[in-house]
Amino acid sequence: MDKTTSYPKEKINVLFLENISDKAVKHFKEEGYSNTRKLSGALSEEDLIREIKDVHLLGIRSKTQITKKVLEAATKLQAIGCFCIGVNQVDLKSARDNGVVVFNAPYSNTRSVAELVIGLSIMLIRRIIDKNKAAHEGIWMKDAKGSFELRGKTLGIIGYGNIGTQVSILAEALGMNVIFYDAVTKLPLGNAIAKKSIKDVVSEADVVTLHVPENNSTKNLINKNVLKQFKEGSILINYARGEVVDLDTLADCLKEGKLSGAAIDVYPWEPEKNGDKFTSPLQGLPNVILTPHIGGSTEEAQENIGEDVSNKLYQYLEMGITNGSHTVPPLALPPQEGTHRILHIHKNVPGVLSSINTTLSQHNINILAQYLKTNDEIGYVVLDVDKKISGEAFNLLKSVKDTIKVRLLY
Repeated sequence: MDKTTSYPKEKINVLFLENISDKAVKHFKEEGYSNTRKLSGALSEEDLIREIKDVHLLGIRSKTQITKKVLEAATKLQAIGCFCIGVNQVDLKSARDNGVVVFNAPYSNTRSVAELVIGLSIMLIRRIIDKNKAAHEGIWMKDAKGSFELRGKTLGIIGYGNIGTQVSILAEALGMNVIFYDAVTKLPLGNAIAKKSIKDVVSEADVVTLHVPENNSTKNLINKNVLKQFKEGSILINYARGEVVDLDTLADCLKEGKLSGAAIDVYPWEPEKNGDKFTSPLQGLPNVILTPHIGGSTEEAQENIGEDVSNKLYQYLEMGITNGSHTVPPLALPPQEGTHRILHIHKNVPGVLSSINTTLSQHNINILAQYLKTNDEIGYVVLDVDKKISGEAFNLLKSVKDTIKVRLLY
């Protein structure tokens, strides 16, 4: 459908932080959004408040924190794109209250993480890290003691979601037995076996890999009591979230030989930028791999994320599509010929849709297409109205009680 936006595209401000893929920048500039900027790093709350006041679309990764203060200062903000798997860096409640749509890319880097977990498992179970270090120091360590094959070993997966299931498939292809635990009942893939508790997994597994989100239930999930239940000589891999593992206790278990190795990519505290000093209780321990939060950092993944999230932002900006949103209900209404489109975001209370329809009908404004979707707190209506009276309809909808945000799209 051939249409034009109701706003001059050059007046829409798009800001991408944290060195987001150039694919995202290129996408918007090619579509006529010339005022699209990209910054290489994250911004502090104070700097972000200063930058965001005239921004309509914001793209971030995991470092930038979108707080209530930031959202209250972002008077023109329509949507936030999290160019990563999680959205825990955004105050979602405040985003909902302000009618800001929040997108992410939950699937785009799953393969990158899954492949690396398998590679780490091989490196750790063969004790390659120690042998590599010795060779660099001029010491010859040709020894099979303590080195094993993955084939026939048991992989325990905590969190059987998008990444956990891919790890499961790859592990089985290598001849591993796979067991898993998830807080939600999941259908096993291949020959994987679901367990009833984390204890059941860690007590049987030769390699344990974590793929859980960061929330109150997963904070300090792998603690002193759980680590005691690990199989003797097993390996722990955490490429999920930094608050999930008690690193001090893990260090003690490695020193005592309870665990034979570990690979950690995420930490309770992480440096702001490349080159900053980094400390961990695991530094200097044998058969331990420490990486700087790069589990999903491949060129393919960054391009996929850039394409996925920028498409979601663009579709919302131009058509009002909210599929994949974490705040406003997911909705997609096909374009209607000969109409103008209005987006209405409101508090989810009884009577709002009735008020919208009554207000428009009292002014003889015909609704040619309409769709409503709600979640616990927010209602989202897309209306297609006659072109001749769209301006009047837009002004009327702004006065409807419990309205959060109204936008004339085209």
